[in-house]
Amino acid sequence: MRLQYPANVKIIRLPCTGKIDLIHILRAFEKGADGVYVVGCLEGGCHYIGGNLRARKRVEQARKILDLTGIGGERVQMYNLSASDGPLFVQYAIEMNEKILELGPNPIKLKKDAAA
Repeated sequence: MRLQYPANVKIIRLPCTGKIDLIHILRAFEKGADGVYVVGCLEGGCHYIGGNLRARKRVEQARKILDLTGIGGERVQMYNLSASDGPLFVQYAIEMNEKILELGPNPIKLKKDAAA
């Protein structure tokens, strides 16, 4: 089965979502990403014992910071899936892509383009 997700989705693989740090999420926006979504193991099913729970906290921190800065916390999401949920991964990618298209471009990117 070959599944198609939106072409503008860039996948960055990590051994565990617990490796993602708040700075990684924020730097993605600084570099021009319009949205970020993190996909981790099902809660309680992390092979690295709680990595996905740490990632969820970091995503929530990023949402708060993005809300405070006016970028919008809704541009960051966290999903939990099992490795066999390929169709659900694609569904989430499409939903996130549609949400970001509704929100429009990243305000940081717009300011950089206007300054150039």
